[in-house]
Amino acid sequence: MSADDRNIGRVRIYTDGACSGNPGPGGWGAVLIYNGKRKEIFGGEADTTNNRMELTAAICALDALKRRSKVDLYTDSRYVMNGITKWILNWKAKNWRTENRKPVKNVDLWHLLDEKTSNHDISWHWVKGHDGDPENERADALARRGISATIPP
Repeated sequence: MSADDRNIGRVRIYTDGACSGNPGPGGWGAVLIYNGKRKEIFGGEADTTNNRMELTAAICALDALKRRSKVDLYTDSRYVMNGITKWILNWKAKNWRTENRKPVKNVDLWHLLDEKTSNHDISWHWVKGHDGDPENERADALARRGISATIPP
C-alpha cells in the first residue's frame, strides 16, 4: 500500500502562524488537502502574538471542515503540538492553570481548539519549520500574506 493509498479519506492540514514583531501585526495560514483537492485559507490581526496566530491557524483550518473527518494536522509550532497533545489535560484538571498555578496564556484560543478537535479524529504531527517541506512553506507564505492584509498601504 502506497502512502497515497493510506491517505485516502484523510484530510491533511498544514498550518502556520507568523508575526511582524511579537506582539505586532500577525497572520495565519493553512493548506487543506483531501483526495487530491486543495484549499488554502489565511487571515490576520493587527495586534497579536505569534503563538496566537499558530493557534488560530489550527482552529480556522479545523473550522473549514464541513463534516467530521479523519485528519493529519501538521504544525511547526511546538507550543501548539505540546499544548494540544500533552498539556491540555492538566490545564483542564487544574482549572486552566499551569504547573506554577498561573493562568494559561491564550486560554480563549485553547478553549476553541479543544472544541474543534472534539469534532474530528486528529493525528497531530510536528514538522520542522523553514526546512523545505513544501506544504509547510506554503502555509508560512499564506501566514505572511495574512500579515500583509493587516498593514494599511
